[in-house]
Amino acid sequence: MTAKSEVVTPFLRLFALAGLLALAACGRGGNVAEACQDILFEGARFTACHASPQTHDLVLVNRGADGQPMRDFAGLEKRLGERYANLAFAMNAGMFDAKGAAIGYYVEDGAEQTPLNRKPGPGNFHLLPNGVFWGDTAGWHADTTDNFAAMKPDHVRFATQSGPMLLIRGRLHPQISDNGASLQIRNGVGVSVDGTAWFAISNESVSFGRFARLFRDKLACPDALYFDGAVSRLFDPVAGRKDGGAPIGPIVVAVQKR
Repeated sequence: MTAKSEVVTPFLRLFALAGLLALAACGRGGNVAEACQDILFEGARFTACHASPQTHDLVLVNRGADGQPMRDFAGLEKRLGERYANLAFAMNAGMFDAKGAAIGYYVEDGAEQTPLNRKPGPGNFHLLPNGVFWGDTAGWHADTTDNFAAMKPDHVRFATQSGPMLLIRGRLHPQISDNGASLQIRNGVGVSVDGTAWFAISNESVSFGRFARLFRDKLACPDALYFDGAVSRLFDPVAGRKDGGAPIGPIVVAVQKR
């Protein structure tokens, strides 16, 4: 009896562990489809995540359940509630101040939290033209701040302003060189002609020019907006990736529709 117990017990433990892992997978979005892929472009490594309005809802979040800026991905589960189980990926989405608040136009769940910022200033945000990534009843869009202001879109569901624009109607930002000396881990978003969105992050330091061409030549996005550099981070639960690092500000979340 003792010998039999010694043989069976490890098996039962492994069986129980497998069951717990399976339950955990179901609770954390076991049916969530892979949205991100590693790609090589011009000799540099990137990860690109694809979101479709037919498959995903895009949500912008910044403050956690306690009303304070989250500054990382750890607070997403409490902030999203039941939607967290269907989280496809998340990424930092726009520039922010020392406290984590957006420095540009920011709309979350249809409520404007920060007005459009058209003031001159230093840094990448003010490398004009900068731009806005937003979603409304017509779909998802990325365009220059001036064009956004002129359009005055109604019923903006989410929006984040950042800069500079990487691509404008298929052309590189006028102040971005082909391969400049500034090399950073970078992330941003591009919108394809079919209305889907690509969220990309470099997995090594790259120039603005190479990052912009990734959206145009590899991801077929005529319009793309830079989110940030150096602090860029991706959360891809399906692949088991959760970047750590410096505190971030607003976060864009792709939630798979049920």
